Order: sequence, then C-alpha cells, then structure tokens
Amino acid sequence: MRKDGLRTARWIALLLPAALLAGAWGSQLLGLVPCEMCHWQRWPHYAAVVVAALSFVVRPRVVQMLFVLFAGVLVAVSGAIGLFHAGVEYHWWQGITACTTSLAQHSDPMAMLKEALGKPMIRCDVPQWSLFGISLAGYNAILSLSGAVLIFILAARRPRA
Repeated sequence: MRKDGLRTARWIALLLPAALLAGAWGSQLLGLVPCEMCHWQRWPHYAAVVVAALSFVVRPRVVQMLFVLFAGVLVAVSGAIGLFHAGVEYHWWQGITACTTSLAQHSDPMAMLKEALGKPMIRCDVPQWSLFGISLAGYNAILSLSGAVLIFILAARRPRA
C-alpha cells in the first residue's frame, strides 16, 4: 500500500474548514452572534471547501496538487484574518471596521430605526466567548494556520511504496 501525503492533505483541506464552519454555525445555534470580522473569516473557508472538494474530482495528480495547495492558501487566509481579529479583541491593534450590525435598506427611516433597535450590536473588539483566554478568532487562527502548514507539508511529500 502506498503512503501518499497528497491524499491526507486533500482530506485535511476539505474537513478542517468544514469543521470550523460547522463550529461557527453551531456557536450561532447556541446564541453567539458573529461580528463583521467573524464573517470575514468564514469566506475563505467556504471557498476552501469547494476547492478541496474539486481536488477529489480532477484526475491528474499535478492538478489535484494545485487544488489542494490553493485550498491550503485559503485556509491560511482565514487564519490570518482570525489572527488579525484576535489582535483586535486583545487590543494589540486597532480594527479597520466599526463592526456594527448591518441593516436592510429601507425607504422609511422609522422602519430602519426599528430594525436597528431590534438587532444586537456586536463589536469586533470584544470576544463573546473564550476558553483558556483564547477567543474563537484565536482558535480559528491557531487551527487554520497550523492546518495550512500541515496541508503544505503533506502535499509536498512524494508518494512512497
């Protein structure tokens, strides 16, 4: 049986962002409301899931490798955004957004005000949850950046007999 790092890298590139997205959606079901920067971290994971899934469909090994590496880059991008967001939460640096709730466009100002008052204001610089002093953005940074490094290392391995 051949040991192939690319096969393992493909599975990590698919399952890691899928698991992190499931965790994010699960936290919402438990009552946490994502801020704007939380949503920013999700977009690269959505793309990584699609790209990694495509790596299972294409045949030439070199094309599979390109898809896996691209998925790894997307996972790393989410980790970098998570690191930036965690830094904002820990007040290491300023955020680049006001992180206010988004409102639907209304022609009636009173309807917009009513909607604004009915939605929670979620700040990006205040973590809603943490474990061992690490916020969800911090965990995304740790898991995504570590996972991306692992994807790159495994994908670069040559198949062995």
